[in-house]
Amino acid sequence: MRSLTYLDLCAASFGGLIPPQLGNLSNLNYLSLGNDYYSLLYGTQLYVENLSWISHLSSLVSLNMNWVDLHKEVHWLESMSMLSYLSILQLDFCELDNMISPSLGYVNFTSLTILSLRGNHFNHKIPDWLFNNLSNSLLQLDLSANSLKGHIPNSILEFRYLNTLDLSINQLIGQIPECLGQLKRLELLSLGYNSFDGSIPSSLGNLSSLWSLSLLNNRLNGTLPSGLWLVSNLEVLLVGNNSLVGIVSEAHLKKLSKLKSLDMSSTSLIFKVKSNWVPPFQLEFLEMSSCQMGPNFPAWLQTQTSLWYLYISKSGIVDIAPKWFWKWASHIDLLVIDLSDNQISGNLSGVLLNITELRMANNSFFGPISPFLCQKLNGKRNLQILDLSINGIFGELYYCLTYWQSLSHLNLGNNNLSGKIPDSWGSLFELEALHLNNNNFYGVIPPSLRNCTSLGLLDLSGNRFSGNIPSWTGEMTTLMVLSLRSNRLIGNIPPKICELSSLIVLDFAYNSLSGIIPTCLNNFSSMATIGTKKDHFSVFEYHSAPTNDDQENLMLVIKGKEWEYKSILKLVRTIDLSSNGLWGSIPTQISNLSGLQSLNLSFNHLTGSIPDKTGNMESLESLDLSRNHLSGEIPQSMSNLTFLNHLDLSYNNFSGKIPSSTQLQSFDEVSYIGNAQLCGAPLKKICPEDEESPHTHAIEESKEGQEIPWFYIGMGVGFIVGFWGVCGALIFKKAWRYAYFQFVSDVNDWMYVVIAIRWNWLHNNLREMRKIREEKHSNDEAFNSA
Repeated sequence: MRSLTYLDLCAASFGGLIPPQLGNLSNLNYLSLGNDYYSLLYGTQLYVENLSWISHLSSLVSLNMNWVDLHKEVHWLESMSMLSYLSILQLDFCELDNMISPSLGYVNFTSLTILSLRGNHFNHKIPDWLFNNLSNSLLQLDLSANSLKGHIPNSILEFRYLNTLDLSINQLIGQIPECLGQLKRLELLSLGYNSFDGSIPSSLGNLSSLWSLSLLNNRLNGTLPSGLWLVSNLEVLLVGNNSLVGIVSEAHLKKLSKLKSLDMSSTSLIFKVKSNWVPPFQLEFLEMSSCQMGPNFPAWLQTQTSLWYLYISKSGIVDIAPKWFWKWASHIDLLVIDLSDNQISGNLSGVLLNITELRMANNSFFGPISPFLCQKLNGKRNLQILDLSINGIFGELYYCLTYWQSLSHLNLGNNNLSGKIPDSWGSLFELEALHLNNNNFYGVIPPSLRNCTSLGLLDLSGNRFSGNIPSWTGEMTTLMVLSLRSNRLIGNIPPKICELSSLIVLDFAYNSLSGIIPTCLNNFSSMATIGTKKDHFSVFEYHSAPTNDDQENLMLVIKGKEWEYKSILKLVRTIDLSSNGLWGSIPTQISNLSGLQSLNLSFNHLTGSIPDKTGNMESLESLDLSRNHLSGEIPQSMSNLTFLNHLDLSYNNFSGKIPSSTQLQSFDEVSYIGNAQLCGAPLKKICPEDEESPHTHAIEESKEGQEIPWFYIGMGVGFIVGFWGVCGALIFKKAWRYAYFQFVSDVNDWMYVVIAIRWNWLHNNLREMRKIREEKHSNDEAFNSA
């Protein structure tokens, strides 16, 4: 084995400590121990505690340790620096946290051509050692996703042979250096997801070899430099999410015949071309969301036969979807179409598509739903995400939807759909999110939905569903959001609902529910903790989404207002049982939900008192217990609710004093109105213990009258003691008496001298002034006589 020169264990799903005995393979030229992200999902990861063994591999030319945990090795740079023949070094996602070595003044990487340190935690500026001795060899540099700070140094110009530079997803600031335009061999430049400001350097137009330019998500302003449109090798141009302005016309794009990916989203650019324009390129990816393309539907799209991803939401289109569009879309390999948030109209009856994602929310599409869902397709149906919400679609849902077995996210909310939910929907085993809100559905919630074992979000609010809340909902352990708001549901809240430990949103408001609130609500463990693992919320994200806009949304009433929650939905923790007929007391166990942010139990028939430990709900921002029959005092612990900014305890039977705290006194009087026995700020009613009675005044005046004679007696005694304390000492102490009178005599002499000097100075000044006045008077008389 000592003669081994090539060892590749990449993605072999090995885990545990890398044996230092690998250092005995001194003839190795190529070593790959890298894992991948999927290995981590299965809990297998390699790690090292010390890298000193690697210095023995003196012949090593290529080293790949991607996804190997190196965080314990603080001297990794020194160890790698001893490999003088190393040409390729890949340490992506290794949990490194330091790229600056104070003990290392010179890094021996003279042979290095590829350096990739992506996805670590350096959290400092780009280190100087990079520019010491790499300029003659380095071809590719990837420092992306490292929390790097500061500016791009002008010394980057030393890398004159560089063809790939990736500094994206950091915290770099300032302007993009003009000198980058002098790196003539640059082919890929990625500076997206930083905080660069200013204009895009015009010098980038000099990079004739450039094929990929990404400046996404910065603070760049101004127009796109004219020279950029002359870089004929450009295949990828991503400038979205900046403050860019100006008009982009067909004249700008005529040289970009190789263009495949174009992103101008979330800018103030205006994409203005003629209706008969034929682009010189064939796009594969087009992202123009929140960029002005309308008002006409872009006719040039029908020339693009290689397009996979089409995002033109919020692009100002006010038009009828042309028939050619649906025919064109059905004959190419499109994966995603997003036309959301425009004013596009048209009938969907003849639409025949077999794509992965179709999003047309918030438009003016109309027609019956069944022809669209019941279309006949050859082969497998690939649709995973369908969003037709906020349109004018009507009709009943039939069994046809069961054809779409791949559906994971379905949103038909805010339409005019009616009828019952078919039992056959229970066969949609991949379904993760279902929105049927604000339609006219009726009947009972079908028990077949319990078979949708992947369901994480269920929104049936704003319909006419009747009957009881099914107890089987407690078996849907993946459920995180359950909204049955504004229906005609009756009966008790089933205690089995408490088995939904992943639940973060529970909304049963505006129904006709009765009975008591289950005492087991503390079993909602996702509400009982602050913060949850990120991968816990994958149900809220569209799997192929390139932006944060492509996530599940939900309308919630919190703090008395209706809000749309999208990207922050996974952070919300709320329970709303308002406007029902619930009775009994508030369960004390609810105080254990320390992660709960909003609790609304208003407009019920609840009795008893507020639980004493309500103050333990430290994340609470909104609390509404109004219009019940609650009584007793407001617990003192509520003064600990430092995040509370909406409180309504009105129209109950609370009594006693409102606890004193900055938080509770900051609310208006309306938060406490309708509680006759309640007193204290901010109410105008003064509590009895805070009132000052006449008897109290008489006692205080009596005490004050008794204290006055003693004041004068004490003052007289003090004067006598003080006077005789000083004078007695002078009478009986001869030396003190001489010293005292000598001091008085000295002070008298000093005062006499000071006064005499001041008087003499004043006298002389007055005499001089008199003399000047007399001379001036005689001169005036002589002038007058002349």
